[in-house]
Amino acid sequence: MRPVLLDVVASLGHAVFERGEYNLNIIGIRSTVHHPNQFDDRICVVYKDEHGWITRTWQATCDPGQYWLNHPMKVTGTAILVPGQYRGVYKISKHRGAYDALCQRGGRVKIYRDNTKDEILDMDPESVTEGYYGINIHKAGTESTEVGKWSAGCQVFANSSDFKEFMAICYEAETKWGETFSYTLIDEPEL
Repeated sequence: MRPVLLDVVASLGHAVFERGEYNLNIIGIRSTVHHPNQFDDRICVVYKDEHGWITRTWQATCDPGQYWLNHPMKVTGTAILVPGQYRGVYKISKHRGAYDALCQRGGRVKIYRDNTKDEILDMDPESVTEGYYGINIHKAGTESTEVGKWSAGCQVFANSSDFKEFMAICYEAETKWGETFSYTLIDEPEL
């Protein structure tokens, strides 16, 4: 039986990858409580292996940290990824030239621009733009408890060992399905 999370993704009109082993559904779940400096979101991977369905969930942030909200990299404001499905947008590549991560290399994403320089995540539909922004899926520190400078809009794992486990799954998927990965960001559902 397919996991309920995939039913939620499908109900939002997004594709669900069910065929074959290691055909990954990478899903970010943004918490309904928006604390920009806390790892209060989740990144999940749902896929099949030789034994059936597997769901892995890790603590993460799908929001920029407080530092970047107060000090935007761009005059137009700090990037906040818009919920949606980004098909084939990610590839395994070097995050900031340092280590393998899932990096935005294959397509465009939609972002909100928050330029209020405060602790509130402003997700105004009027501010949405689409393009290549370097919204990567990477790690923070060993066991980070505060987002801080770790995310300027990226999707970031709190714990480096969780991220290592995630990347091992991605490496296996790459050998079976090729170099591109899709990512789906949803708001926290009522399950």
